[in-house]
Amino acid sequence: MILPDAASSNRWENGDRPALEKAFKDAGFTTDIQNAQGDTSKYSTIAQQQLTKGCGVMLLVDYNNAGVQVTEKAKSQGIPVIAYDRPIQGADYYVSFDNFHVGELEGQMIVDGLKAGGKDPATAQVVYVGGDPTDGNAKQFHDGADSVMSAAGIKPAFETQGTWDGAKAGTFFEQAYTALGGNIDAVWAANDTNAASVISVLDKNGKTVPVSGQDASPAALQNILLGKQAGTVYKPFQLEAKAASDLAIQLLNGEKPSVDKKTDDGTPFIAETPIVVNADNMQQVFDDGNANVADVCKGDVAAICTQKGIK
Repeated sequence: MILPDAASSNRWENGDRPALEKAFKDAGFTTDIQNAQGDTSKYSTIAQQQLTKGCGVMLLVDYNNAGVQVTEKAKSQGIPVIAYDRPIQGADYYVSFDNFHVGELEGQMIVDGLKAGGKDPATAQVVYVGGDPTDGNAKQFHDGADSVMSAAGIKPAFETQGTWDGAKAGTFFEQAYTALGGNIDAVWAANDTNAASVISVLDKNGKTVPVSGQDASPAALQNILLGKQAGTVYKPFQLEAKAASDLAIQLLNGEKPSVDKKTDDGTPFIAETPIVVNADNMQQVFDDGNANVADVCKGDVAAICTQKGIK
């Protein structure tokens, strides 16, 4: 298996890797899970090494379309490919959350946040800070969010260049903030990394507005409790990892998996359901083991955690 990087989200190393390693070990199979660290050349090198060494199934998280060529090579050797979390052209199967729905949930956060603040969404100044356009999921997040926001009358006042790099997202948002003279009512941020950078800029300017996100990162959970982020879309990695490992194990055992759903291009698709997390239901993230209370409930946040009964 090839993971994309460690910068865009802490989930890859802290969530997916251990969950998948345990699932395959429990089923009696060995794994070789490596991280491309945001380098397409390294991605290709890892794939070549794994294919040369031999494998029964390849699980790939795409990075800048590097997974497409790897998929072609694997299939030419008769090795089935499972696209994990991000779609890959030509993959035999795709396992992910319903990413359009992730976007819808993010968009609803913005609409609800504006209304809660007494702001008419149709007249609100909303900035879009989307994900890397080379990631197939980024478009689904955007389109899902926009479908909900546009239905509420929202038209983006400014749409930044898409990225999963937090530092770049902050720079792009700062440019938007300046261009709009600080007249911003909400920010659709495609993930928590982007949201954290957006909130940093807002903090610097003494401003608090509804900001969306996804991944339930520790920083996002803190920002939610501090009232700086409207919520985060939580995708329990265990669900995705279990679906992918169950599918791979069936293939390794020579079975023909039965998958009912398909993507638009006809790829069999196993879609898990995401959850919106706010201050009231945040305990689930800790109970699932996908965040540590000690990492979140400290400093200014500690008293809020106590008030909310988080433990």
